[in-house]
Amino acid sequence: QVQLVESGGGLVQAGGSLRLSCVASGSIFFSINAMGWYRQAPGKQRELVATITNGGSTNYADSVKGRFTISNNNAKNTVYLQMNSLKPEDAAVYYCRADGLAGTLAPFVSWGQGTQVTVSS
Repeated sequence: QVQLVESGGGLVQAGGSLRLSCVASGSIFFSINAMGWYRQAPGKQRELVATITNGGSTNYADSVKGRFTISNNNAKNTVYLQMNSLKPEDAAVYYCRADGLAGTLAPFVSWGQGTQVTVSS
């Protein structure tokens, strides 16, 4: 019912920056409560990177605090992740997540297909 499409991933050298975007869309009514970014590196569990509610409350993993900034544009159903001072350990597939209500106002959780972030040293 709600599709998420990420963009902005790529290869960057350590110390560089990337900006990820995620756009939510659907043909049926939906209302998003929160969106966030998660990442998964090979051999590791998927982990939270940052989340933001429609009201603007943010939460960051300690490992990215001070380097990454999450923001949203509610009118465009879009969430962004500005990643600065990238480190090799930031390399992972980054997934967008959204939760809210859709259709008959049933709760939903949607995930994007992921965008690869590679950080070279």
